[in-house]
Amino acid sequence: MGEGAAWALGYIARHTQELAQAVVDAGAVAQLVLCIQEPELALKRIAASSLAELAKHSAELAQAVVDAGAVAYLAPLIQHPDVKLKRQVCSALAQIAKHSVDLAEVVVEAEIFPKILSTLKDLDMIVRKNAATLIRELAKHTPELARLIVNASGHAALIDYINESKGNTRLPGIMALGYIAAFSDTLALAIIVHQGVLPLKDALVNEPEDYIKAAAAWSLGQIGRHTADHAKALAQADVFRKLIDVYAEERSSADLKTKAQRALKGVLQKCTHLPALEPLLHDTPEKILKYVVQQFAKVLPNDSAARKSFVQSGGLQKVQELKADEEANAGLMEYIQTINNCFPPEIVQYYSPNYSETLLKKLDDFDAAS
Repeated sequence: MGEGAAWALGYIARHTQELAQAVVDAGAVAQLVLCIQEPELALKRIAASSLAELAKHSAELAQAVVDAGAVAYLAPLIQHPDVKLKRQVCSALAQIAKHSVDLAEVVVEAEIFPKILSTLKDLDMIVRKNAATLIRELAKHTPELARLIVNASGHAALIDYINESKGNTRLPGIMALGYIAAFSDTLALAIIVHQGVLPLKDALVNEPEDYIKAAAAWSLGQIGRHTADHAKALAQADVFRKLIDVYAEERSSADLKTKAQRALKGVLQKCTHLPALEPLLHDTPEKILKYVVQQFAKVLPNDSAARKSFVQSGGLQKVQELKADEEANAGLMEYIQTINNCFPPEIVQYYSPNYSETLLKKLDDFDAAS
């Protein structure tokens, strides 16, 4: 098969699943796999590209590519010196791996680790992005595949990749960390230990595109939602305030607002580090404020040192101001009442907004009586 024929097959297969199926039914996959083995570079590139176009549509079509033995010939080419070939090879393997656990395992068993991690450092931006996309498509399937990536130090390589990238190129790396972190507290902790929170926070704050910010918010939520220690790591990196800022920003897309709110809800519900929560009692939208106040209502009844600190920091006073707000919802009021029940009534009264008026009225009543 020549370059023109291989190119035409890829071009046909690109458009719809039905057309791709017709290419498979015509017996072209085995021919394309033969082309990959040819010494001619241009033919290798086009064959890899056409296999990617076939595999992308469905698990069945990807399986047809696997059954023809393509992965065994594609995988070693990850480290080929030709940039354009590497781009196509990483893309083809990602298009195969994305569909199912079984297909992802076929790609992993072709011994792409740790070779694929050095590809994340490639001089070519598209090679790097396609390699990150391949890792993302592997990471999303199972805890075992995610752990395999972490055991190969893939999480560290992804963190470096996000630090060194900007814009859309960052996206597969950001999502890969989220998929890895989602599976278990130990995998999420590995990302925290390797300073993975800071580049995700940077993407949340500094990327201009909302869809990249939304991916960063989602991944931060996956990292922080496991335990109090995970949540504390996000709190200490000032992630809560940054998530609140994008949630409150009028220009933020609906998807970004939703992802920021879900991340905040998931992580705040684990956060017992009250000093990090106290600043959030101020300038926080009520929907989010409810989660913050709920944490104080959980922790304060069982922690006398925290109760004292809550009074000294102005937290109790702020809560009384919230209580005086007639628009506050019933759920918030319930949490505030739980908090107030932790303190003597006269202290609660002292910090209530109308306390001085109450005292003056008492004085007037006293004067009138005398």
